Amino acid sequence: MSHRPCSRISCPEPAVATLTFVYADSTAVLGPLSATQEPHGYDLCRRHAERTSAPQGWQVIRHRFLSDEMDARSSDS
Repeated sequence: MSHRPCSRISCPEPAVATLTFVYADSTAVLGPLSATQEPHGYDLCRRHAERTSAPQGWQVIRHRFLSDEMDARSSDS
C-alpha cells in the first residue's frame, strides 16, 4: 500500500492529517487524514501537523487522532 506524502515541500514523511480552511469563518481545521486526496486540503505528516498555526485573527480546530487516543491509553497503564 502506498502512502500519501506530506504536502510540505521537501518533506518525505507520510501524511497522517489533512488541513482544510473555512474562509467564511476564518477557521483552519486539522483532522485525521481524509480517505481521498482533496484538491483544497493539505495532507501533513505528524511533525508538520503538530506545528501548524493559523494566520492572525483565525482559529485552529484540531481534531484528536485515533492514534493519539491509543497512545494516551497506553501511557496511562
